[in-house]
Parts: sequence; C-alpha cells; structure tokens
Amino acid sequence: DISKEFLKFDESPEKMVKNFESFHKKTQKKWKIDIGYEQFLGPEIFFNPEIFSSQFTTPLPDLVDKVIQSCPIDCRRPLYRNIVLSGGSTMFNKFGRRVERDISRIVDARLEKARLRTRATTASKKMEVNVISHPMQRYAVWFGGSMVGSTPKFHSSCHSKADYDEHGPSIARHS
Repeated sequence: DISKEFLKFDESPEKMVKNFESFHKKTQKKWKIDIGYEQFLGPEIFFNPEIFSSQFTTPLPDLVDKVIQSCPIDCRRPLYRNIVLSGGSTMFNKFGRRVERDISRIVDARLEKARLRTRATTASKKMEVNVISHPMQRYAVWFGGSMVGSTPKFHSSCHSKADYDEHGPSIARHS
C-alpha cells in the first residue's frame, strides 16, 4: 500500500533517505543526490499508473492477466506458471513477488466469481501463478535479440526502410 510507504518515510526520513555522490565522468564535477520517495514511486508506476498519468490506467498485473486470458483456454495454466520477467525495470526490489501476488489475486477473484455464478459446491482447481526472475533478467531482451540476429534466417527476414516506405506495415506480416 502506497500510503504505508509514505508513512514509513515520514516517520523516520533519516533512515529511509539514501544519499549518493560521485564525480561526473567527463567534467569531473562532483554531484550529489538524495533519494527518498522515489525508491518506491519508481516501481509503483507499474501497479498504479493512474497516479502519474490519466491516459494510462491499466496496471501491469491486469495487463498480463488480460493477455493470458486472450489465449486459448488450454494454454492458460502453463502461461500462468511461466511468467518471465525481463528488462532493467523489473529489477526493483520484490518486483516479481508483487507481480505474482497481484496476478494471483486477480485469478483467485475470477475463479471465486465463477464458482458463485455457477453455484458450484466445490471449488475449481486453484490456478498456480509463478513469476520467474533469473540472472539474465536485466539483459534478457538484448540477449534474445542477439540470439535472433545470429540465426541464418535473420537476414532473409529483414526489410529496408525503402521497402517499408513502399509497402507499409504489411511487409512485416508473414501470414
């Protein structure tokens, strides 16, 4: 809860605020920065985007759930068990645990709603949600791109800007 985080910082800011200082690599000027609320407001944008922008209001866990729900029904359980984090923004402290908790709550609420709607006497099998963090998480996107780029078929599937300008987005569709 974001209000609890604010309270923690307000009660003892000297414990919670982190100070960093160093020198600029080129100019050698000394710089200093104090990081307070930013420690939890940075990752909070993924879970409560409406506090930063009225244009984007869908939290990341809702988005992941919506994408999985749009897949064929027989693929959903394996997808919920294999949510893989990638990119530097997923490296925040306890980020994976929070994504897993929020998606689990969404799924559990949907299952309970379905049980009540059908008046089932027994609960359906619980959906296992597993968010995977891994050592290459920060560089996974770049690593995946380099793997695709190193395949022999990669260059035959590339298109020039001139081709794209001539044919439009349909040039990238293979089906």
